[in-house]
Amino acid sequence: MKRITLVLTLLFFSVAGAFAQLENPVSWSYVAKKTSKTEATVYLKATIDEGWHIYSQNVKAGGPTKTVFTFSPSKDYTLVGKTMEPKPISTYEKTFKMNVSYFENEVIFQQKVKLNKGETVVKGKLEFGVCNDKQCLPPAEVTFSIPVK
Repeated sequence: MKRITLVLTLLFFSVAGAFAQLENPVSWSYVAKKTSKTEATVYLKATIDEGWHIYSQNVKAGGPTKTVFTFSPSKDYTLVGKTMEPKPISTYEKTFKMNVSYFENEVIFQQKVKLNKGETVVKGKLEFGVCNDKQCLPPAEVTFSIPVK
């Protein structure tokens, strides 16, 4: 009897852990468009499931996990300015005792690059936090590789 209880308990935690890891309410897509022979804009789009939101790049310390872009250094391109974002929704959240800025449904971030070479690949990673009205998932990190042709 003890053996059956132990097996069932282990099975329960294994299945629950697998389902928890499957929850991924944000998907990312990327595209780059040349704006001239020597410049391009990289677009990083987050599609967010209904009821969820991700946070702006401009969340103050002490708040939720903000969205952070880290571009890999390259001789092929140079970043021009900071990664831009549209105007976020801003709301006071009691949990953090501060106004926080976030996006729902979808958001497109933009990064301008100066091209030192005709074709290249812009690489990097992004980190973001995602929450709904009941829970926040652990911060997620995604790598990207965006061809510029």
